Amino acid sequence: LSRGQAIQRAREAFGSGRTRPLEFRLQQLQALQKMMSEREVEIITALKQDINRSQYDTSLLELIGINNEINLALGKLREWAAPRLVEKNLLTMSDEAYIQPEPLGVVLIIGAWNYPWAVTLVPLVGAIAAGNGAVVKPSEISGYSSLLLATLLPLYLDKDLYPVVTGGVTETQELLKQRFDHIFYTGSSAVGKLVMEAAARHITPVTLELGGKSPCYIDKNCDIRVACRRITWGKFVNCGQTCIAPDYILCEPCVQGHVVECIRQTLLEFYGPDPKSSPDYGRIINQTHFNRVVGLMEGYAPVLGGQCDASQRYIAPTILKDVPPHSKLMQEEIFGPLLPIVTVSGLDEAISFINERDKPLALYIFSSDKQVRKLGEAYYNSGIAVHNCFLHHSILCVRLLLLDFVGQSGMGFYHGKHTFDRLSHQRACLLRSLGMESINLARYPPQDRQRASRARLALMSPLIDLSKKTYIWAISMTVIAIGLLITLLFNTVACVALSPEPNGVN
Repeated sequence: LSRGQAIQRAREAFGSGRTRPLEFRLQQLQALQKMMSEREVEIITALKQDINRSQYDTSLLELIGINNEINLALGKLREWAAPRLVEKNLLTMSDEAYIQPEPLGVVLIIGAWNYPWAVTLVPLVGAIAAGNGAVVKPSEISGYSSLLLATLLPLYLDKDLYPVVTGGVTETQELLKQRFDHIFYTGSSAVGKLVMEAAARHITPVTLELGGKSPCYIDKNCDIRVACRRITWGKFVNCGQTCIAPDYILCEPCVQGHVVECIRQTLLEFYGPDPKSSPDYGRIINQTHFNRVVGLMEGYAPVLGGQCDASQRYIAPTILKDVPPHSKLMQEEIFGPLLPIVTVSGLDEAISFINERDKPLALYIFSSDKQVRKLGEAYYNSGIAVHNCFLHHSILCVRLLLLDFVGQSGMGFYHGKHTFDRLSHQRACLLRSLGMESINLARYPPQDRQRASRARLALMSPLIDLSKKTYIWAISMTVIAIGLLITLLFNTVACVALSPEPNGVN
């Protein structure tokens, strides 16, 4: 099928009402779950070919997260899709008023190459749960995963509703010329701007996961050894190609040497004396990105790492210290295994340093001082704030947390119920009886000034915002009052019956 035909068939299938029954959505989610289970070995093999990722890391970084999302949607879909009652006022007391989540239509999901399964299928889970059709465009850069996804998805999901379109820049540009009901894109800020520009022509809402330079502040009052272990894993897993990886470290000069030594010890523990031969250390995705990352090191003398091998697209885990704040290395997202250290005089300078730059996707603060963490939350503006750990999308507690993008890191949010809400139209519904027409006399012409004045006072009364709790309270008080009156009446009757006769004889 051509791209236009695939979109048209998805739109026709959606228009038929096929996705509206919850049973259909649940069946499709179960089919996706079955695909992830039955084809796990093939998925792991494709990622090994694409990015030299180990089987363990693929399970941890992608497969577990996808399965968690599917399981959550399967267990909670009926609750998510149910009408949500809203508070009533005096004018709507006898009406039915609720919010009904409705499918948007056909959405476009443009995946990324660094986590080609998770960042493509997690939005798809939300699209299916919300009752949408979805055109899936995997990244051509992760070629093995892209072709495998295009092969597998039609074998398990509805072919009309969830087509896969492969190809490169030209194919993506052609897709963006079409009208969709939502566009979900994960990738670079430069391409994100083009996606948003294309979406604006059709007034299409977008969710953009773009990343950015996520800072990591290490306070001198913390267990630096533990902090460096967590930072080292977060930075160098997937060979540094993670949108929420720590992009640079901020610390005081007095702890910089200790930070470097702790990272050196951790790298030796994680990957051995030669990370190149470690089965747990990945590779840069292609030659273009390899050349870009190597170019960022020019002019610097790494204190750790720095070794490169173009034939294998290998770049060692690399630490650079005393990096100037306005250097080239600090101007763009690194998206590779380079970790610069910038020294600051303390928390105040770190706050100023971060606030002078574009808003990052994530902020990491390592400190044992609660005041430092609170101050960091108060002044830093980032999509998410994380204290004393590294947050990866695969270990998000999807029932509570979400990835929320701000500024240059993107826009929108997703994960778990948040994806369902993001890809649903929250339709307001009001059902009123044709009876009690006299209530409307206050607004019908001809206008009676006295009647209109009374109606206006009623509308402006604070009692108009009675909540459900207020109704319950009012009913409870009425029942209690009636009970007290009955009790009082009973006691009065009893007293009269038991009172002595006038002659003193009972």
